[in-house]
Amino acid sequence: MALTLSTTKTFTNINCSNITTFKPLKLPLFWPWEKVKMGPLSVSPMGFGTWAWGNQLLWGYQTSMDDQLQEAFELALENGINLFDTADSYGTGRLNGQSERLLGKFIRESQVLKGKQNEVVVATKFAAYPWRLTSGQFVNACRASLDRLQIDQLGIGQLHWSTANYAPLQELVLWDGLVQMYEKGLVRAVGVSNYGPQQLVKIHDYLKTRGVPLCSAQVQFSLLSMGKEQLEIKSICDKLGIRLISYSPLGLGMLTGKYSPSKLPTGPRSFLFRQILPGLEPLLLALSEIAKKRGKTMPQVAINWCICKGTVPIPGIKSVRHVEDNLGALGWKLTNDEQLQLEYAAKESPKSMIQNIFQTR
Repeated sequence: MALTLSTTKTFTNINCSNITTFKPLKLPLFWPWEKVKMGPLSVSPMGFGTWAWGNQLLWGYQTSMDDQLQEAFELALENGINLFDTADSYGTGRLNGQSERLLGKFIRESQVLKGKQNEVVVATKFAAYPWRLTSGQFVNACRASLDRLQIDQLGIGQLHWSTANYAPLQELVLWDGLVQMYEKGLVRAVGVSNYGPQQLVKIHDYLKTRGVPLCSAQVQFSLLSMGKEQLEIKSICDKLGIRLISYSPLGLGMLTGKYSPSKLPTGPRSFLFRQILPGLEPLLLALSEIAKKRGKTMPQVAINWCICKGTVPIPGIKSVRHVEDNLGALGWKLTNDEQLQLEYAAKESPKSMIQNIFQTR
């Protein structure tokens, strides 16, 4: 029997309440196989920094900002970001440690994670305060961070800076503290921050003799900070299997195109910007040109350059807008010619970023 369909009937009063609508498929900004190896950890190609969370002096933090910070955190998670960097010294005055407290709170209350809190890699840094004179005190600093975060184990425990320049004996104690954190299971991996090439090799070799791999080295690395020392550090990291985490990839905001010598940020940053911005015209023009050609923003281009160099950038976030813009640095790559154009422009710019006072050789 043949089946025929009539085309003469007209249907009216169709009930659409049961019709299922489908949202357009949203492709991820990066695929699981594009995650970056960092010691035993697998992290997103870009993380986010939380220096501003609790910092009133430099970043104008107020507790009224907490809701928007939490929204920004959730948006980051929704888009696959799983690396968040903080420190036990982040937060000014009575707000010391506020960054860790907020990060821990956001992880616990996350609607995105829904019981998968362990997927977040928390990388915190322990300050080399002069009163931390024993390895036990350094381990206690780690425990205090875990208490503020209210988690059982850190992803990466990092030494915030080296004391080699002014207290070399304390340095050895702090290194032993890192080993003990690792052996006690308080951290999944250990890293350092603000280490120059010579000290980086020394701590790598020391940790190796103790059976502890050095998984990461955090350093100021950007188009504003790509001098001989930074490139040497990157070369050492590649050779020794250490992942370089690039902090301040936007030069505290100087590479965003938002500021000019006549339009400076408020607070202490204005003094630094006043010194450096007038000499950045070649670099800012190159960033602007490539951004327009690519349909991107200047910050996205600057962050993408860091990714192209094999580093994991951790731009700071204070709002949903920051997260949305920074996420645009993922899912594409600058060409070799574009990278060279930016690097040439950076070298043509007579000013570069002032290095961290704690940076060692």
